[in-house]
Amino acid sequence: QVQLVESGGGWVQAGDSLRLSCAASGRTFSEYAMGWFRQAPGKEREFVAAISRSGATTVYADSMKGRFTISRNNAKNTVYLQMNSLKPEDTAVYYCAASTIIRRLVSGYDYWGQGTQVTVSS
Repeated sequence: QVQLVESGGGWVQAGDSLRLSCAASGRTFSEYAMGWFRQAPGKEREFVAAISRSGATTVYADSMKGRFTISRNNAKNTVYLQMNSLKPEDTAVYYCAASTIIRRLVSGYDYWGQGTQVTVSS
Protein backbone atom coordinates (compact mmCIF):
# COMPACT_ATOMS: atom_id res chain seq x y z
CA GLN A 1 0.00 0.00 0.00
CA VAL A 2 1.24 3.48 -0.89
CA GLN A 3 -0.27 6.73 0.33
CA LEU A 4 0.22 9.81 -1.84
CA VAL A 5 -0.38 13.44 -0.88
CA GLU A 6 -0.09 16.24 -3.41
CA SER A 7 0.63 19.86 -2.58
CA GLY A 8 1.68 23.08 -4.27
CA GLY A 9 -1.40 23.87 -6.31
CA GLY A 10 -2.92 27.32 -6.38
CA TRP A 11 -4.13 30.22 -8.43
CA VAL A 12 -1.69 31.85 -10.84
CA GLN A 13 -1.73 34.05 -13.90
CA ALA A 14 -0.88 32.94 -17.42
CA GLY A 15 2.87 32.73 -17.89
CA ASP A 16 3.59 32.01 -14.22
CA SER A 17 5.19 28.88 -12.79
CA LEU A 18 4.22 26.39 -10.11
CA ARG A 19 5.91 23.38 -8.61
CA LEU A 20 3.74 20.54 -7.43
CA SER A 21 4.96 18.00 -4.91
CA CYS A 22 3.72 14.54 -4.12
CA ALA A 23 4.85 12.94 -0.87
CA ALA A 24 4.66 9.16 -0.61
CA SER A 25 4.46 6.94 2.45
CA GLY A 26 3.95 3.25 3.01
CA ARG A 27 5.91 0.86 0.83
CA THR A 28 9.33 1.69 -0.56
CA PHE A 29 8.98 4.70 -2.81
CA SER A 30 11.83 3.68 -5.10
CA GLU A 31 9.94 0.51 -6.07
CA TYR A 32 7.41 2.58 -8.01
CA ALA A 33 7.38 4.56 -11.18
CA MET A 34 5.43 7.77 -10.66
CA GLY A 35 3.08 9.70 -12.87
CA TRP A 36 1.27 13.01 -12.92
CA PHE A 37 -2.20 13.29 -14.41
CA ARG A 38 -4.75 16.06 -14.58
CA GLN A 39 -8.50 16.37 -14.91
CA ALA A 40 -10.36 19.48 -15.96
CA PRO A 41 -14.09 19.91 -15.28
CA GLY A 42 -16.15 17.82 -17.65
CA LYS A 43 -13.12 16.11 -19.14
CA GLU A 44 -11.44 12.75 -18.70
CA ARG A 45 -8.31 12.39 -16.64
CA GLU A 46 -5.28 12.77 -18.88
CA PHE A 47 -1.63 11.87 -18.71
CA VAL A 48 0.86 14.65 -18.02
CA ALA A 49 4.23 13.06 -17.26
CA ALA A 50 5.85 9.99 -15.75
CA ILE A 51 9.23 9.05 -14.32
CA SER A 52 10.90 5.69 -13.82
CA ARG A 53 11.82 4.24 -10.44
CA SER A 54 15.38 5.50 -10.60
CA GLY A 55 14.50 8.79 -12.28
CA ALA A 56 16.61 7.97 -15.31
CA THR A 57 13.66 7.90 -17.72
CA THR A 58 10.93 10.48 -18.13
CA VAL A 59 8.03 10.72 -20.56
CA TYR A 60 5.67 13.62 -21.26
CA ALA A 61 2.43 14.31 -23.00
CA ASP A 62 3.17 16.23 -26.17
CA SER A 63 1.31 19.35 -25.06
CA MET A 64 3.40 19.61 -21.87
CA LYS A 65 6.80 18.78 -23.34
CA GLY A 66 9.19 21.70 -22.89
CA ARG A 67 7.01 23.43 -20.30
CA PHE A 68 6.69 20.78 -17.58
CA THR A 69 9.45 18.83 -15.87
CA ILE A 70 8.96 15.78 -13.69
CA SER A 71 11.60 14.78 -11.16
CA ARG A 72 11.91 12.72 -8.02
CA ASN A 73 13.95 12.51 -4.86
CA ASN A 74 13.90 8.95 -3.58
CA ALA A 75 15.63 9.95 -0.34
CA LYS A 76 12.68 12.27 0.39
CA ASN A 77 9.99 9.95 -1.03
CA THR A 78 8.77 12.80 -3.18
CA VAL A 79 8.01 13.39 -6.85
CA TYR A 80 7.75 16.86 -8.32
CA LEU A 81 6.16 18.53 -11.30
CA GLN A 82 7.66 21.86 -12.29
CA MET A 83 5.23 23.74 -14.50
CA ASN A 84 6.40 26.78 -16.43
CA SER A 85 4.67 29.14 -18.86
CA LEU A 86 1.29 28.11 -17.54
CA LYS A 87 -1.76 28.61 -19.72
CA PRO A 88 -5.45 28.88 -18.84
CA GLU A 89 -5.98 25.46 -20.45
CA ASP A 90 -3.67 23.98 -17.82
CA THR A 91 -6.38 24.62 -15.24
CA ALA A 92 -7.27 21.26 -13.67
CA VAL A 93 -6.95 19.08 -10.63
CA TYR A 94 -3.51 17.48 -10.74
CA TYR A 95 -3.00 13.99 -9.39
CA CYS A 96 0.09 11.94 -8.73
CA ALA A 97 -0.01 8.17 -9.02
CA ALA A 98 2.23 5.16 -8.48
CA SER A 99 2.77 2.22 -10.79
CA THR A 100 5.07 -0.77 -10.99
CA ILE A 101 6.46 0.44 -14.32
CA ILE A 102 6.53 3.73 -16.17
CA ARG A 103 3.45 4.12 -18.36
CA ARG A 104 0.98 6.66 -19.74
CA LEU A 105 -2.33 4.90 -19.13
CA VAL A 106 -4.55 5.98 -16.26
CA SER A 107 -5.59 2.36 -15.80
CA GLY A 108 -1.99 1.30 -15.29
CA TYR A 109 -1.58 3.08 -11.96
CA ASP A 110 -2.35 1.36 -8.69
CA TYR A 111 -2.29 4.19 -6.17
CA TRP A 112 -3.55 7.76 -6.43
CA GLY A 113 -3.40 10.92 -4.39
CA GLN A 114 -6.39 13.13 -3.67
CA GLY A 115 -5.33 15.83 -6.12
CA THR A 116 -4.38 19.49 -5.94
CA GLN A 117 -6.17 22.27 -7.80
CA VAL A 118 -4.27 24.44 -10.27
CA THR A 119 -6.09 27.45 -11.67
CA VAL A 120 -4.50 29.64 -14.34
CA SER A 121 -6.18 32.92 -15.16
CA SER A 122 -5.69 34.83 -18.42
